[in-house]
Amino acid sequence: MTLTHSESPADVLELTRLQLAERPAADAFLAAHPPGQGAPLAVVVPAYNEEPTVAAVIDEIPAEVAGLPTEVIVVVDGARDGTAASAAAAGALVCDVPANRGQGAALRLGYWLARARGAELIATIDADGQYEPRELEAVVEPILAGRADFVSGSRRLGAELTTDGVRHAGVIVFGALISVLVRHRVTDPACGLRAMRAELTAWVTLEQQQYQASELMISAALNGFRLAEVPTTMRDRGAHATATKKGGNLGYGLRFARAAIQTWWRDRSAARTRLRPEKIQCS
Repeated sequence: MTLTHSESPADVLELTRLQLAERPAADAFLAAHPPGQGAPLAVVVPAYNEEPTVAAVIDEIPAEVAGLPTEVIVVVDGARDGTAASAAAAGALVCDVPANRGQGAALRLGYWLARARGAELIATIDADGQYEPRELEAVVEPILAGRADFVSGSRRLGAELTTDGVRHAGVIVFGALISVLVRHRVTDPACGLRAMRAELTAWVTLEQQQYQASELMISAALNGFRLAEVPTTMRDRGAHATATKKGGNLGYGLRFARAAIQTWWRDRSAARTRLRPEKIQCS
């Protein structure tokens, strides 16, 4: 697989592009894990107070996915527990940011670090054990086959082992909303298990501190990147997970909808006038 980046190495490594709170952590990360020396596939894991589960998630991530060597980059987002130590002990490359900024900000930093390390593909998975790491191959395969640029897992196409009926209904409603906005059928707009070409994360605009799933998907679609979904499994998160990180169902739903509509409004016109980056050639 050969990759043509739309950015120069100097652009990728420009620390001033990061938020002020992120720079010391990113600088320390790249000092410990030098740029350009990473695996072709980087699995980015955002983590906030996930000490009970993060090591088990890392242990389940295969060393090779669809023939590509992998590395795991955990971005610890202001955790107050031993998340960073547990992730490092499990073998992940850890970027420990002292300030809690939100999952979207942690993912954005993780994408930046993965590109700096030289990743050709980037996948994501949550640190709380909701998703099956063995299904990473399913989200990577359509990209390697040249059928998609961005692939998201879907609990509706696969299996949902959780019992929250309100959240299940929300997935259906917001899937329909985003399908209308991007004119492409989306069944699960909030799956944390996904994969994408590394250059996509540099090309789209990512501003959401928390609700980045819809922003990433909508911006990718409006900028001409090809979307796909594959069946995946959503596990019950267990006793340690609570609703406090994202708030109650109503508040979460309203904020998710606002992020989706704001992204569509922001990108709907700009995408028509921007030139797509040169496509990645897979061989």
